[in-house]
Amino acid sequence: MAAASLFHRLKHRAAAAAAAAFALVAVAASPAAASTPQPSGPYAGMGTCPVASPQLQNPNNAVVGCVVATIGGGGFTVGSTKVNFSSPMTVKFGMYWAADGPTVTFPDETTAALFSTATPTDGTELSASPLNVPIPGLANFWPGVTSAIVLIEPAGPVTAFAPLSAGENYPLFKLPIKLHLLNAFLGLNCYVGSTSSPIVLSPTAGTTSPPPPNRPATGDPGSIAITADPNGYGASVIDFAGATLVDNALSVPGAHGCGILDSADWIVNSLFGVPSAPGHNTVTLTGVGAAIAVDTSVSDLTTAINATRK
Repeated sequence: MAAASLFHRLKHRAAAAAAAAFALVAVAASPAAASTPQPSGPYAGMGTCPVASPQLQNPNNAVVGCVVATIGGGGFTVGSTKVNFSSPMTVKFGMYWAADGPTVTFPDETTAALFSTATPTDGTELSASPLNVPIPGLANFWPGVTSAIVLIEPAGPVTAFAPLSAGENYPLFKLPIKLHLLNAFLGLNCYVGSTSSPIVLSPTAGTTSPPPPNRPATGDPGSIAITADPNGYGASVIDFAGATLVDNALSVPGAHGCGILDSADWIVNSLFGVPSAPGHNTVTLTGVGAAIAVDTSVSDLTTAINATRK
């Protein structure tokens, strides 16, 4: 009876962990109501662009825009733990830059703007399906028990967005994330990284300069095309396709919130090798594509997007 009772409890907790993971993802990825016309053509996916936000409405802006980016694959390595991304991820946000805004000068002496960003109207800047990550040393036959269901969650907004850095040895953006681990033994509040101490991704399509033992790695800017607004408005859409971004200079903090009163933090730290210092971790993003709608007028950009709603 005791063994049967223990088995039942473990099964119940594993099911709860898995259900929570998929429920959280379902909520994050919920589409807009079917009755709401959505932008199409070059503005597809930009229905939540925060064009009405105070940031984009600021009259001091010289350039405003909307971004929809998709990451097709890749993965990350933390110490000796390797995880592949099993499905695409989507990143959406608005962007803006004042005429006297920050810039960066590259080694070839060209200069590019560093855009600030605004959160989309649905609050979902990053959408990612759950990962089934095996626990080192265990055969993975029972998701949520012999593995951890991992949700990649934003830990802050995208910053230092430099779309013209493609091909340069400079990060395309900075994105703070945290990893939410769901497991029958770890509970529902187990994280690696947090809002105050995130994992900061700074991927580049150029060449990295990591501390040892990692060695420089080079990405690929893919292809770039520019499309004029199909209805004659002033907006243009810059399309990036087939890019590969790399970051192997990032650090990964330790776990927190795992088990009762953080009693299992040390287990996660030991199994997955965290915290992990820079030079021991790598993130690779493959099949990266992005559509960036830009305009000098937020009202013109709004009208251009709305004209394609179906």
